Amino acid sequence: MKRLSYIFAAAVGSAALLTGLSPASFAAGEDVTIITLTQTPCQFVEAENGVDHMYMSNEQADCEKINAETGDKRVMSSEALTLKPGKYIFRVTNKNVPYSLGFWLREHDFNWANPLHQLNKISISGGGMDTGKTLDYEVELKEGEYLYSCPLNTTPDYKLVVKG
Repeated sequence: MKRLSYIFAAAVGSAALLTGLSPASFAAGEDVTIITLTQTPCQFVEAENGVDHMYMSNEQADCEKINAETGDKRVMSSEALTLKPGKYIFRVTNKNVPYSLGFWLREHDFNWANPLHQLNKISISGGGMDTGKTLDYEVELKEGEYLYSCPLNTTPDYKLVVKG
């Protein structure tokens, strides 16, 4: 198993719901890369060039306000996470967010309300990431564009590009 540390890795969790993939865990000995991500209030640190903006949030509404004002600018100044096609574990940690978080990685055009997308597109998600907790999300990524975020921490949608 390879371990990959990125300047912009992001926080992710487990109890993943796999859509468009087999829900089976990766077999021992498979070539899997671990991407480590850290969530602080209203952001994924690694996705923002390793900068923790030290936002304060006691509830989701705090992050909704902060990211409505600064989220687009912050995402535009960051670089997309670029990976090769393959098997990954996104290891996400809740660092100092005083409420339970989650993680959602999906194809850039995924629409959760479209039943065909639920059958044919990649989307993993899960919650239950309390303060200080780390969760793992397993996924096999194919070439394409993806977004990742935390709807419970109301982070911006960060870009992930998979290319060979």
